[in-house]
Amino acid sequence: MVEHIQVEQELLAILLRTSFRADGIKFFTPNDFSQQLAYMNHPQHYSIPPHVHNPVLREVNFTKEVLFVKSGKVRVDFYLNSKAYCFSKVLNPGDVILLANGGHGFVMLEPSELIEVKQGPYTGELDKTRFSEVLPAHIKII
Repeated sequence: MVEHIQVEQELLAILLRTSFRADGIKFFTPNDFSQQLAYMNHPQHYSIPPHVHNPVLREVNFTKEVLFVKSGKVRVDFYLNSKAYCFSKVLNPGDVILLANGGHGFVMLEPSELIEVKQGPYTGELDKTRFSEVLPAHIKII
């Protein structure tokens, strides 16, 4: 299953649940995203020809990150760019999420292992603006 997490017209994230299955290659992101997310499912002996990637000048204005939940259970809290809390989702082992826009925070509901992929170079604290998290009484898991 694939979930496009939106608030009004803004795509906050693309959530690829571990149960998703399809044949071949399936891209979930539009071509203009600076971070691309795809699923590949090929039969035995399928071959991807050897290749190198050509230098292409790209401009990246905002960090988009991909998280893979290796183990555990994680709550992701979604916020608008205005820092207003929207709602939360629970991620399980094998789930993959591309965080595209808005803000986000995480709470480990169990001991958890995550793998993160994002654009570089990383600029440390210049890369993000931190703000207060949602109060527990206001959490809405959908």
